[in-house]
Order: sequence, then C-alpha cells, then structure tokens
Amino acid sequence: MSGGIAAYKACELLRRLTESGHDVTVVPTASALEFVGAPTWAALSGKPVAASVWSQVHEVPHVRLGQQADLVLVAPATADLLAKAAHGLADDLLTNTLLTARCPVVLAPAMHTEMWEHPATQANVATLRARGTLVLEPAEGRLTGKDTGKGRLPDPGEIFEVARQVLARPEGGADLAGRHVVVSAGGTKEFLDPVRFLGNRSSGLQGYALARAALSRGASVTLVSANVDLPAPAGARVERVETTEELRTAMLAAVQGADAVVMAAAPADFRPAVRSADKIKKAADGSAPALTLEQNPDILHELATNRSRPDAVIVGFAAETGDSTGSVLELGRAKLARKGCDLLVVNDVSGGAVFGSGENEVVILGTDGSSRSVPRAAKADIAHSIWDEVVARFAL
Repeated sequence: MSGGIAAYKACELLRRLTESGHDVTVVPTASALEFVGAPTWAALSGKPVAASVWSQVHEVPHVRLGQQADLVLVAPATADLLAKAAHGLADDLLTNTLLTARCPVVLAPAMHTEMWEHPATQANVATLRARGTLVLEPAEGRLTGKDTGKGRLPDPGEIFEVARQVLARPEGGADLAGRHVVVSAGGTKEFLDPVRFLGNRSSGLQGYALARAALSRGASVTLVSANVDLPAPAGARVERVETTEELRTAMLAAVQGADAVVMAAAPADFRPAVRSADKIKKAADGSAPALTLEQNPDILHELATNRSRPDAVIVGFAAETGDSTGSVLELGRAKLARKGCDLLVVNDVSGGAVFGSGENEVVILGTDGSSRSVPRAAKADIAHSIWDEVVARFAL
C-alpha cells in the first residue's frame, strides 16, 4: 500500500485475504507506515512486514517478491504511486516489486477528486491500463475533511472480490481492457400510489456479478441498478433507477459508444395506466379497486434495433418457466428472434429458486444458432461464461 489516509481500510482487505487462505506479504511505502504502523500489518498478515530494500538483503526482496507473487494488489494507490508505476521509477520496495512482477497487477486508487481528474494522473492511468495493469475506478463519496467527490477507495469487500476473480483466472488476462460495457441489474417498480407498487423478485445478484467479472477483466463498466441494495462493484460507475421508464432513459444514455450491453435487469412488463397521487384506501363495502395496466416499452428490443454502434454486442436475459405454448428453451429461442439481440441468457425460474440465490444455471443462445449450457455454479462463474461468449464475438 502507498501513503494515503485510506490505508486504514486496507486492514479489512488484508483480513479478507488471509481469512480466505491466501499468503499475503504486506509491502507498505514509508508514507503508508505514517498512517498504519508495521505491527498492525504484521499481526494481521502473520508475517514480517517488508518495507525496505535494505531489509533481508541476502534474500533480494526487491526482486523475489515480484517474481514469486500470484497477484500484486496495491490499495490504496496514490497519485504519486500511479506516477511512479507508469514511468518505471523504483525508489522503494513497493515500486521495485511492481517492476519485477510478472503476475497480474491490480491498483485501487484513492485520492482527492482534483488529483484523480488531473491530466497527468489520467495519462498515467491510461499508460498503466495499456500495459495490462488493472486500474480500478475510485468510488464517489466522502473524502478527507469535508470534501466529497470521486476519489474514495472502493469498498474493501469489493476490492477483495476483484482480487479473487483475477486470481481465479490467472491465464484469462484483461481481455476486456479498453472496452466499455454497460450492465443493468435488479427489478423495476411501477407505482400504484405513493406507497404501493408492482414489481418482481429480481435481486440484482447476477447483474452485479456481471459487472464485477467485467471489471476483473479490465473493462470500464457502467452499471444501471434498479432497486438493488448491494455494495457498488469496485470501479464501476453506478446509476440508480426505480421505474422501467427511468431504466430505459438511463440505458439509452449509457450505451452510447459502448462495446457491449448486458440487459440483466428485469423490467416490469406492465405499469398502472393511472398512478394515484394519494394512497388508495380500502372501500367500506370490501370491494377492491379496478386496476388497469398498460404495457411498458421493450428496452432490450429498442437497444438491439437502434444500436449506437453496429458492432456492439447486445445480450439479453430470459427468465422463463415454460407453459402450454412451449418449453423454457423454445420460449427462449422465440424471444431471441423477437428481441434482436446477439445473445440471450435463458434460465428456468420455476418455483422462484433462482431469485436471491448465489447460484444459477443457464443456457446461452446465440443468433448464429449456437447453444451453450452452463451447469449450476456461482453467479460469478456464470458471469464469466457470459463474458467469454461476448469476447468471442468481438473477434468475429
């Protein structure tokens, strides 16, 4: 870690790494030790803290650490650290380790907004990303003092999830580097009155897993989130919406110039024709009010037929149960043809077992007639299978 006030948050990140079984060597800069001392890092990692090129010289730590690591993760990464890494400077153990590392490198920046937005920092970030380094986007929120803006260290749990996914795909690399992808997640609400709404059971877990997976593969990610109460994936730009119309507006704006769009959200198919300005009261005679519905716009079909760029890959989802008109897959194939997207992820939601679960099983259908069955697995693994199909279509 480098010397920013967010160094204290790295304690939580270190705890998650060690408790999940990873062997972690902490390499702080001298400035980082001004924020959190070496005894804390040694206690949490269970190992001596490597802080100087002059310690344990006979073991050549400035070379050995980078050569032996499976992952180098810098959190927080200050503007100074980004500049040194971009220009190959090596005046301490951490920057020497970055130069000798041949494993994946993930940098989680944290600094004031003005520093992050400065052209020099943005140029350094672009240089690092062009070399294959995964530089996360900082989060937005409260900074040091009274300042608020972009530059906050992402949630430690989300940084851990990025690290976990990078380690799980050591040969996968950043195959989405330089790509901008847009993912929607969650379920929309259509209000009957100020209190009640029509909605669905979508938890947003699969959409968030897709965003995290894309980030771990180097993509710039915009996540349009409909009524999801989950931590923002580290590095994603998150826009929160409620209704289907808000989701439509946000998606149409976000997809401009995007390389890929994954419509994992579950928009309500219908909305009340009239929304009451006041809470609807119970009738004294026990009768129920009549409810007239009207159809919502078909966002996926609109995105697929009015593409901002012709080579963009559009992915839809179909949560099906099957009925008298066809099986789950038959309905999925009909939906793929009707929507006009390139890929359709079909899952059987009979009984509602998928909603809120950390696992899923799907079939990925392609307009080229392809069909890939993905057996039951964690939604993070399902997400990578979907991105594999998207990446394959980039090469066509």
